[in-house]
Amino acid sequence: MTRIFSFTQPLDVDIVNAFCLLQKGFTDQFVYYCKDRPVRFMGLGRCIALPTLDDAECELSGPAGEQPVFFSFNRFDAHNPAPADELFQSFPSLHFMLPEVVLIENERGTFLQVNSLGPVYAGRVDRFSRLALSARPRTRRSIDYTLTLDSREAWERAVDDGLAAIHAGRVDKVVLSRRLKVRAAEPFSSKDLLVNLIDGTAHGTVLLYRYADVFFCGCTPELLVRKRGADLESMCLAGTCPTSPDAQENARLAAALMADQKNRTEHDYVVCFIRDVLNRTCYSVDVPAQPTIMPLTCIQHLMTPARAKLLDGVDLWSMMGDLHPTPAVSGAPVGEAKMLIRQIEAYNRGFFAGACGYVDAAGDGEFSVALRTGVFDGEIGYVYAGCGIVDGSRAADEYDEIALKLKTVLSAFGGGTETVVAGVDGGAR
Repeated sequence: MTRIFSFTQPLDVDIVNAFCLLQKGFTDQFVYYCKDRPVRFMGLGRCIALPTLDDAECELSGPAGEQPVFFSFNRFDAHNPAPADELFQSFPSLHFMLPEVVLIENERGTFLQVNSLGPVYAGRVDRFSRLALSARPRTRRSIDYTLTLDSREAWERAVDDGLAAIHAGRVDKVVLSRRLKVRAAEPFSSKDLLVNLIDGTAHGTVLLYRYADVFFCGCTPELLVRKRGADLESMCLAGTCPTSPDAQENARLAAALMADQKNRTEHDYVVCFIRDVLNRTCYSVDVPAQPTIMPLTCIQHLMTPARAKLLDGVDLWSMMGDLHPTPAVSGAPVGEAKMLIRQIEAYNRGFFAGACGYVDAAGDGEFSVALRTGVFDGEIGYVYAGCGIVDGSRAADEYDEIALKLKTVLSAFGGGTETVVAGVDGGAR
């Protein structure tokens, strides 16, 4: 049995400002920050990493009764034998990571949490509290960068391989991705990209996992699973079109997306998969028959919400494992699509399209699908985005769709000047 001591107190601060000040003293950093609602956790340091929470015993103290918050960043395909890029290889394979310090913002307020394997020393709490209260308003920084494009020819071959597998009856859908290299004109930090994502125009949940001098970050629109007691939520997100600054044109694009058979078919694979999982593990399952539109900055998606009540004995971790990956990031059937992705893509996705989130010691929490993300070392990085390939997909259209999706993670550079250069032919095997 692992005994954890957790002290939490209210703290009237802007947690992002406090994080920007405190982060200077920690190499391990974790962020799960929902921009549209107060579900925001910013962790610093690593108290302990556990393979399971089954044997963890938590002793709570302090004036607030918040549960210890464990972060979990999981790879898209943890068993893929292909090596990931050199940055992703730097991250350890861990399940539940408990920070030393967590800044919390939720519907009950803002809090400072200090975790320890022994009774929490009051002086540590006082010191972190004083520092957090002294934090000044954060500032944004623009970073110029060079983006190295992959080749359209390699992408066309990848899509052709996917369509060939579809026509052969091997899969109905496969989700393929592109990886582009970024090189900054000057050094940047995880804090720079984090602030630009939180304060910029990106919609969704901001993710950050820093380990030593490498970090993974982005802003994803896709919830995988959320648990509060017996209440469970998920989301079916697939089918894409651009947005327009003109309201009438934007409405026309959204209506065309709703009526487009290809996008509706792609979306329905996800709906059927999630509905099937919930029917096996839950009751009172509610998955509407028709999707709605999720508007984002550069694109809009078909989205169907899913809600249910968990059966006794089913926990958040097992639900995450049952739901991930959905056909939205792998294809259908899921297992065969994952094997096809291993054959077609010339790289291991690492955390991109993985399940990333948090769970507290009471078993509540949520995971998002790590879309619109990248991995960086403060000088270079790789950014990722993907799209679903079904019968009727056109390589040129999908290539351009991914370019729109990449704008979200590239907005982490804060509007810095982008220089585009041609890359090498290495997008597919």
